[in-house]
Amino acid sequence: MEREETLRLEAYLKEKLNPGIRLVARDKTDDSVEVYLGAEFIAVIYKDVDEGETSYQFQMTVLSEDLTGA
Repeated sequence: MEREETLRLEAYLKEKLNPGIRLVARDKTDDSVEVYLGAEFIAVIYKDVDEGETSYQFQMTVLSEDLTGA
């Protein structure tokens, strides 16, 4: 993703979800970014372009052991 696009997406997520969210470019691919909440990695966002329309898929994996005490 282009830097400007990443910044717009990050601003949207900060407004809608949490001001502590930050997006970080991935080293080996340009179609996705890593999502961090503070220092913790929480998800990946994938960019999809289909028939001229762009969408973003937020993929977050939650492990069962992470639910302990929640």
